[in-house]
Amino acid sequence: MTTETGDTTLTVDELAARAGVTVRTVRFYSTRGLLPPPVIGPRRVGHYGPEHLSRLALIEELQHHGMTLAAIERYLGQLPADLSANDLAIHRALVASWAPDSPEDATRAQLARRAGRELTDQDIDRLVAMSMLERTGDPDVFRTDPAILHLGLRLLDVPIALETILAAHTVVLEHTRSAARELSRLFRDEVWGEEKAAIKSLSAHMQPLVVQALVIAFQRSMKEELRAWYGEKD
Repeated sequence: MTTETGDTTLTVDELAARAGVTVRTVRFYSTRGLLPPPVIGPRRVGHYGPEHLSRLALIEELQHHGMTLAAIERYLGQLPADLSANDLAIHRALVASWAPDSPEDATRAQLARRAGRELTDQDIDRLVAMSMLERTGDPDVFRTDPAILHLGLRLLDVPIALETILAAHTVVLEHTRSAARELSRLFRDEVWGEEKAAIKSLSAHMQPLVVQALVIAFQRSMKEELRAWYGEKD
């Protein structure tokens, strides 16, 4: 089954496998209102979309930060009900920026379950090239950061050449590093002479705010560029 936008929907079993949770967990979250209800199709089968998968990924990230279920309910309750999968992914990226990287090992079978299909050697090479996976001594085990794995798996289905994705990745890295250097210089000048503990405290509080500001500024700039591009195509 597909939605009006062409997205393929998932059954509850497929959703659980893609999210790396149990069906029981999905149903529990649904009863608590953490997940919107599925679209009921023929034979009373519930169908879930990309926004459900992104919401589960956000819940997982919030749990990694030690938030209780009640706190997660309050967090999600403050978000607009009609957030798209991409908007939810941005929220997860902002949450993930609050903590250092936490790489984990994943087998090829586990990656396939998260992707919802078997991954070809080309898929693995693509994920490695995008720095979404890192090879280990075992050819069937890979090191990955759960915070970005979901994004990498989604990019596998984007009809864009790998060279273009890698070029875009290089552009983003270059400009974000430049922004990070300039922002660090500004903050360093502001807290020069302060105790190390005070600097760490400022960094912990400022990092999520800076990331959010960068994301918002990038979204607005991209919208302006796309409007200009659409105008040239007309």
